[in-house]
Amino acid sequence: MANKEASVAELTDNFRDSTAVLLTEYRGLTVAELKELRKSISADATYAVVKNTLSKIAANNAGISSFDDDLVGPSAIAFVHGDPVAVAKGLRDFAKAHPALIVKNGYFDGNPLSADEVNKLADLESREVLLGKLAGAFKASLFGAAYLFQAPLSQAVRTVEALRAKQEADS
Repeated sequence: MANKEASVAELTDNFRDSTAVLLTEYRGLTVAELKELRKSISADATYAVVKNTLSKIAANNAGISSFDDDLVGPSAIAFVHGDPVAVAKGLRDFAKAHPALIVKNGYFDGNPLSADEVNKLADLESREVLLGKLAGAFKASLFGAAYLFQAPLSQAVRTVEALRAKQEADS
């Protein structure tokens, strides 16, 4: 009994501390394949095979009730502590190579996600790519602003130079 309470407490902490949680079914995967999956997403998530009853209790303790109906069969949860997009991509890519892995649903930013929404999350570009695009947009707008501020000055210089050249020509 104490062991189960400790497991529930640990799972509850994992649910609370994670930026996202993705629920999967791993029926038909070998231990080696599960190890490969864990390794592929280990930079951003912890992938744990869980007992359904204990997970329901822990999720409810953490305020997440969206997993109640899907915690059936052999379940495993990816507790994301890094980039949720990278983990969703990792799970999607692994599921393409190993169709036995099924992404059931998820929970991200206080909202439940369906399996389709998890796939849409996987379609997003990574955080680094999005930040790079944002930096490029800022840089372009700064160059545009600098050009805008510089244009009247260079136009004024050209006008003054044309007037000076005209005065010299008239003299």
